[in-house]
Amino acid sequence: MNVLSGALLLDAGEMRLAGSTYSPRGPADARRRGIAHIHQELSLCPHLSVAENILMGAEPSTAGWIHRDRLGARAARLLEKFGRVEIDPRSRTGNLPLPDQQIVEICRALAWDARVLLMDEPTSTLQRSNVERLFRLIRQLRDRGIAIIYISHFLEEIREIADRYTVLRDGKSVGSGDLGSIRDDDLIAMMVGRSVDNVLETMAASRAPSGEVVLEVEDLAAPPLLRSASLELHRGEILGIAGLIGSGRTDLIRALFGLARVTAGCVRLRGKEIPIAKTDSSWRIRNGFGFLSEDRRREGLALQLSIADNITMSRFSTCARGGWIDLLRQRQQAETVMGRLRVKAPGPRSEVLRLSGGNQQKVVLGRLLHQDPDILLLDEPARGIDVGSKSDIYREIGRLASRGKAVLMVSSYLPELLGVCDRIAVMRRGRLSPARPASEWTPEEIMQVAVGAGS
Repeated sequence: MNVLSGALLLDAGEMRLAGSTYSPRGPADARRRGIAHIHQELSLCPHLSVAENILMGAEPSTAGWIHRDRLGARAARLLEKFGRVEIDPRSRTGNLPLPDQQIVEICRALAWDARVLLMDEPTSTLQRSNVERLFRLIRQLRDRGIAIIYISHFLEEIREIADRYTVLRDGKSVGSGDLGSIRDDDLIAMMVGRSVDNVLETMAASRAPSGEVVLEVEDLAAPPLLRSASLELHRGEILGIAGLIGSGRTDLIRALFGLARVTAGCVRLRGKEIPIAKTDSSWRIRNGFGFLSEDRRREGLALQLSIADNITMSRFSTCARGGWIDLLRQRQQAETVMGRLRVKAPGPRSEVLRLSGGNQQKVVLGRLLHQDPDILLLDEPARGIDVGSKSDIYREIGRLASRGKAVLMVSSYLPELLGVCDRIAVMRRGRLSPARPASEWTPEEIMQVAVGAGS
């Protein structure tokens, strides 16, 4: 996608656009020639307004002066086309939640009236209602003659909107053809280079959570989204939190790790009450908490640093003496974690920035493995990654729970929650339902509770 959109220059081969040789000199040249790219990892300017981001490079202007009224009106029309009139074009983009920023990214591509649209995991942070709006829009664009390349690790999405497929693995095309002529199992085998066992079907059956409660939460509140959450987390257990985006589930995880201001509630760690409103994230790390953010690029990784630095940064004491890092020991520790998670990279000194999304996510989880916390707070641990990487991450989460770790996991993907978790609770409008064994839930029941149609 980066080569097609001009971000990278090709080293070999040839591209043709509408029958003519195509070799863009850069992203601006590609846009002028009708190629628009929706990135998996957001490429927005957080300090600018929604309208400024949507129409960047295509601002209505005269003699260098931008017409603000026309800028806002055109951005509002694009947001309305997507069905998101509640997003204010004047609002600061960095203040929007991640799913709304994804909408801004999509609208920016649409603003260029492209004839070829490149969509890289555009639904990775969207809830189903927005996914359906996007699919309706994609069909409208297709009917207008726009060609669309759609990348997704969700095979059900590919089946829903695509006509043909191409599978890339390790930088090479390994298969292509008509979607109606191939089974999902065959697609998965091509994607990962091996058959993938259904880890979700066997994970929970292989564990036996103990009765010991390591974390108790009573009526925790962190306004404006988290109103009241109570739960018990047991040693050796994976407790899943379902709910719609914006329901307060992420705020619960962040409040427990000291990243959101708590205004009420009680938290007990191993039976002892902790002053949760007065302790910060560093205190929690020292006392056995580990956190994985849903936004790996902005909060989960130091992109310019190496894999080894990222893996060891929350526990440098294992590879440092007198304040100096022992690079050999750090490399050995990083290699152990990389082998355990099957991270594909030239070596532990490689920049994280150059890794694929799936391997970046493995590095984020690898940092937790190296940190070795007792309580893991995981927010969308498998978001936007390929099926092979998901399988590796699911297996590792199950292994951690089997070793006695307590895992609290937020996910938007219901098959993931139902397959990975021992118990599930549902967040709705800032209030958490009682947890029930995963076997007692169905996807339909979870959604009924999430939208307020169930008890």
